[in-house]
Amino acid sequence: MRLALITVAPFETVSGASFYHRHLLAAWRDRGDEAEVVALADKVPPDFADRFDNDTAIVVEGAAFEAAEAAIPALQARGAVALIHHPTALEPGTPEPRRRQLKALEIAVLPGFTRVIAASEPIARRLSAEFGVINDHLYVLAPGTDQQPRRIFDPTARCGGPCTLLSLGTLTFRKGHDVLLKALATLTDLDWHLILAGEPRDAAYAADLAVLIEQLGLRSRVECHGAVEGGALEAIWARADIFALATRFEGFGMAIAEAMARGLPVAITDGGAAGNLIALGVGVVAPVDDVAQLAKAMRRLIFSPALRAEMGGCAWTHARTLPEWPMQAAALRGIVQR
Repeated sequence: MRLALITVAPFETVSGASFYHRHLLAAWRDRGDEAEVVALADKVPPDFADRFDNDTAIVVEGAAFEAAEAAIPALQARGAVALIHHPTALEPGTPEPRRRQLKALEIAVLPGFTRVIAASEPIARRLSAEFGVINDHLYVLAPGTDQQPRRIFDPTARCGGPCTLLSLGTLTFRKGHDVLLKALATLTDLDWHLILAGEPRDAAYAADLAVLIEQLGLRSRVECHGAVEGGALEAIWARADIFALATRFEGFGMAIAEAMARGLPVAITDGGAAGNLIALGVGVVAPVDDVAQLAKAMRRLIFSPALRAEMGGCAWTHARTLPEWPMQAAALRGIVQR
């Protein structure tokens, strides 16, 4: 079977959506099926759908709706499936006029798809309640989570260096790195070190973070990286004792799932689907943008190796109940064939 994914350029970015696309298509190809990626940099004409043969299953990612707008009716007539990580109108920090524009487009086009894939149950509920998608047209296809070796903690360790927190995510307002830094700045009586890694998607926000680190007096405690992949990313995962993300909104939370799969306890805020992903005992959760509650939640976890060991074990066990990529590729095949 041949699949075409219509998304936005550039395709090879280091983000949750791109990670989802690459791993899902890799699992799709591993099944012996074919897949094509069409990454749009500009708007396409109404006859764009004609480039696909009749045997090709077409998936249109929501982020590509603007570029593909003129062709969407023809794509829908061809039975195209919509894939929504989260509606673009729900991106925190978006100026209100732009948000209204995005929501109007999504409300206009989403009901015309007879199959709409959401990356999580919370996103599916919002698509139904706020964007006019009929429940019978909705399918949830969460990201896969690869099984990983368990991170082993020594619950009796009291020395040997600081507790290392890893915050992994694109440097954008949505990921809330500013909130995490402000929370950690109230915990300088504890011995901790933060690894902050992610593609600087929003250059102004990334620059503001660098200034904030200086203003909070955290320069010696915060280690900044850009986008990391492959061996460099695995090396960072191996150093972490806690995964921390003060996210304002997640369509799913793949980095959180990846952390749990490695046996890391998590310290997060309940933004979007993030809180829905974790189970009791795998970490600590605070309200979105609540610096004081996040700091309070992290204090015991940073202080106590025994608590990290206990929660890390729960996280690893919970992650093994999450679907893996081959299962999700098979589920995608079932959806596009309906």
